Amino acid sequence: MKKEYEIVIIGGGPAGLAAAISAYDNGVEDILILEREEKLGGILNQCIHNGFGLKRFGESLTGPEYAARFINSVKERNIAVMTETTVLSFTKEKIITAINSKEGIFTVRAKAIVLAMGCRERSRGALNIAGTRPAGIYSAGTAQKYVNIKGYLPGKRVVILGSGDIGLIMARRMTLEGAKVLAVCEIMPFSSGLKRNISQCLDDFGIPLYLNHTITRIEGEKRVTGVTVSEVDKDRKPIAGTEIHFECDTVLFSVGLIPENELTKEAGIKLCPKTRGAVVSQTRETSEDGIFSCGNVLQVHDLVDYVSEEAEIAGKYAAKYVSEGKRTRDLTEIINGKNISYVCPQMLDKSSPEPVKIFFRVTRVLKNCTLSIKCGEKVLVKKKKKIAVPGEMETLVLKELQGLTERIEVISEVAE
Repeated sequence: MKKEYEIVIIGGGPAGLAAAISAYDNGVEDILILEREEKLGGILNQCIHNGFGLKRFGESLTGPEYAARFINSVKERNIAVMTETTVLSFTKEKIITAINSKEGIFTVRAKAIVLAMGCRERSRGALNIAGTRPAGIYSAGTAQKYVNIKGYLPGKRVVILGSGDIGLIMARRMTLEGAKVLAVCEIMPFSSGLKRNISQCLDDFGIPLYLNHTITRIEGEKRVTGVTVSEVDKDRKPIAGTEIHFECDTVLFSVGLIPENELTKEAGIKLCPKTRGAVVSQTRETSEDGIFSCGNVLQVHDLVDYVSEEAEIAGKYAAKYVSEGKRTRDLTEIINGKNISYVCPQMLDKSSPEPVKIFFRVTRVLKNCTLSIKCGEKVLVKKKKKIAVPGEMETLVLKELQGLTERIEVISEVAE
């Protein structure tokens, strides 16, 4: 096998596929995609519901249909792919160590690397819920794989903790497969999922959503037999006397996603504590020259359309890095201000003449608010919104970067 490629992409999900196509179309054809699963497509392969591609293609596709468009484009360009290949490490010198059943442990050298490893689900162990450890406890994504890929129904009476999009979608999926979803519990005063998923997955099926509630106890020895759900106060502590008991045989957790950045951390790349992804500029280049990051490994997205858009940026500039070499960057910081939980990118290269789309989320439900980007006291761009929610990513486009003298701040002000 070849030991050197101009660009190596770690991850063959929607981000990796879009980055590879973009890099190829921007002049670099010597590309390798490394994917640990047996098929390209990533998480989209088990997302058989529709709703993908509304922004990008103007039509509602299932996850496999959306992935197929990019997989076919990769095949048309004859981009090299290695599936069932796990990357063990990579270095700042862009030497990647990987393993598979055919080659064993091997190394590949690249001129540029694109990180597109996606994210994993937060598990029960991170939540410190009291009770036994019986069968019947799954993350929502695991249950989705059992139902959609393997054809198994994990249980008949279900309680879901967390109102992330996967949890909402699995509430509908389990109902359609004949299970009874008793409740979806959310510890926050708002849902962390898209509004359309709350409407289509819960409201349309009469599934109750308990905001400000969490599971405080799981019961059962060999199998889950029930859970206790309690209301929480403003500090998210259970309130005595508010307990509700549900008899169930299955508990699904949809309590957040964590970007898969163990390799990134080991390589010494700077991470952002708020996104848990790499610190990047608008080109999606990390703190190390020639290493780019995109998709859910950089920031958790709600829509795969945004993942593809961001990956195309990373692919384009990885190709530019290979063809033009390292360039001098004139970086300024962009920070999250009032009512904003994080921003991405975290750095802006003022030498770039191109407009920059800033991605961010608000910290709470905001009504009649103004989203704006400021440099000192100067407002660079602003947008009014009737409602902004943490579960839906917001964007603002910054058209002019020259002349910025201070760090930039994204804020959201609420009309009193």
